[in-house]
Amino acid sequence: MAMVGLFWIAEGDVYVGAKPTGPGPGVRLTPEGLVALGDGQSGMYLWEDVHALTMADVPVKSLKRHIGAVTEMALDTVVNLAMPGGPGPAGGAPAMMTLRVASHDGDSELSAYVAAAVGYSQAEADLSQALLARLTEGAATMVTTLAAMSEWGRAWEGGSPRGALREELLRRWVG
Repeated sequence: MAMVGLFWIAEGDVYVGAKPTGPGPGVRLTPEGLVALGDGQSGMYLWEDVHALTMADVPVKSLKRHIGAVTEMALDTVVNLAMPGGPGPAGGAPAMMTLRVASHDGDSELSAYVAAAVGYSQAEADLSQALLARLTEGAATMVTTLAAMSEWGRAWEGGSPRGALREELLRRWVG
């Protein structure tokens, strides 16, 4: 499993945002279309009906966000040391992003968890938005792009690649 930009690639499966677990929300990209997953959202949006995809609420890395994450982790550690078995992590659920889907049937919003703890680099966020737009350019482009992402996911071993490689992959997939 690996995070590349706003995408989570687990073997051959491609998700927007983090791969959902249990009833958590998420969006899976398949050759047929987008599949809404989790409680509160369901359905499939066929590629032939989708004419625009944009991601909203994308947290972009900043010094302030990074300091906040470190502070929260330190606070969680202190609380857990002081009260073993106590209230658990103070942060709660991960942050959410919104995938806006414009289709012939109207506009929809789907939720997905953020995969990056301190946010995404501006370059990764921008390249990911360009990649989402590319997926709506037509069937041949979408199939080729998703196939390249899936193939990379099946071949990749280990966790998420470093930032420079993530950006290089996104540039390659954007074409």
